[in-house]
Amino acid sequence: MQAKRLTEARKQFPELTNAHSQILQQTLRQLDRAWDDMHKRGFGFPRFKKRYNLRSFVFPQLGKNPVDTDGVKLPKIGKVAWYYSRPMPEGFAVKQARVVRKASGYFVMLTLQLDVSVPDVPFHGHPIGIDVGLEYFLSTSDGVQVKRPRFFGELQRQLKLLQRRLKTKPRGSANEAKLRQKIARLHERIADTRKDWHFKLAHQLCDQGNSIFVEDLDFPIMAKGMLGRHTLDAELEQFVNQILPWVCFQRGVFYGKVDPKGTSQQCPDCGARVSKDLSVRMHRCHECGSVKPRDIAAAQVICTRGQRGIENVCGVEVTGAGVNQSSQLAVKQKA
Repeated sequence: MQAKRLTEARKQFPELTNAHSQILQQTLRQLDRAWDDMHKRGFGFPRFKKRYNLRSFVFPQLGKNPVDTDGVKLPKIGKVAWYYSRPMPEGFAVKQARVVRKASGYFVMLTLQLDVSVPDVPFHGHPIGIDVGLEYFLSTSDGVQVKRPRFFGELQRQLKLLQRRLKTKPRGSANEAKLRQKIARLHERIADTRKDWHFKLAHQLCDQGNSIFVEDLDFPIMAKGMLGRHTLDAELEQFVNQILPWVCFQRGVFYGKVDPKGTSQQCPDCGARVSKDLSVRMHRCHECGSVKPRDIAAAQVICTRGQRGIENVCGVEVTGAGVNQSSQLAVKQKA
């Protein structure tokens, strides 16, 4: 209804004609979605945005042949020169463009379309279970553990110095704007370093296995605890829910999630319940005598649960014996 009344509003307020009509319609749809998220998903009350807080705008429709190596044609703006970072794939049609403002400059994100059905990657090959955490960023069922790099911690001292200087600058001055730009670039550097490390780690995991299982965790709840700052620094949600599924899709690796309840309280070898709190970092089973790091044991439980879920749904014979074979041999040698 508001999108239809936009025509009358543009006549009443001439400054609205400076922007393309479809951009204003997309803003109204974003506001409508924010109201729905507040009621359905429990989000906060939609807030008014300052002019510098609006980081992007969308062109839902573009003209014919809007993209070439010299620039991109945007409605009402015209042709804008750009840095052509990657070639456009053949056969795809450009459907929409989103212009994003970052500390390092302006970027355009293009949405491409191709009428082809892409089948889901089936379960196959060697499976890997992944347990994520803060002491170790992740531990795999094969016994690999990756330490958590502290992206924010390494540059925190530099960030504190810049923010301390910001308090002494007059509000609205040119020096304050320059300092805010430096702080924003530092935050962007931290985010880009983290994302690059996440992508490299995801490709390493895809090299080690053909099927990957992770826990279906509620990361926003984890970020509200006493270790919330470290959780946000690691960006576990970005890795588990965004980067790793995308890399698995590109590499043809199966990606699945399992129930996270009790993965660290179960023995991966015999299935017995072994209660332990967070201070206990070693798994010691009182039934079979299995001894191994807590995170690796949880990753093996995740791997077994994922395979059993595939077996129950698809009827595929998946026993999980190959996953725990090395640990069972270690127990026999100790006995």
